[in-house]
Amino acid sequence: MFDQISIVQQIGLTVLLVATVAWVVGLARLLRRDRFEIAIWREAQRAGALPAHLDGIPRQSVPHPIERVDLTEEERAAFAGLVRGLNEKR
Repeated sequence: MFDQISIVQQIGLTVLLVATVAWVVGLARLLRRDRFEIAIWREAQRAGALPAHLDGIPRQSVPHPIERVDLTEEERAAFAGLVRGLNEKR
C-alpha cells in the first residue's frame, strides 16, 4: 500500500476505514427507517388516530390556542383575488 508506513499502521488505517463505512451505512439505514415511521405517525395524527405500535406516544392534554385575525373587507377582497389568480395559473 504505502512504503513509508508500517504494516501495523496500514492495518489500523484499513480497520478505521471499514469502521467508518459501516457507521455511515448504519446511520443511513437508521435515518431511512425512522423517516418511514415518522411519516406513518404524521398520517395517523392527521386522521386523528394512532397506529397500534405507536399507542405509547403521549398526546398533549391541552391544545395550543388557535390564533384568529379579523380581516377587513378590503383585505378579504384582496385575498380572494390572490386565490383566484393562483387558481387560474394552475
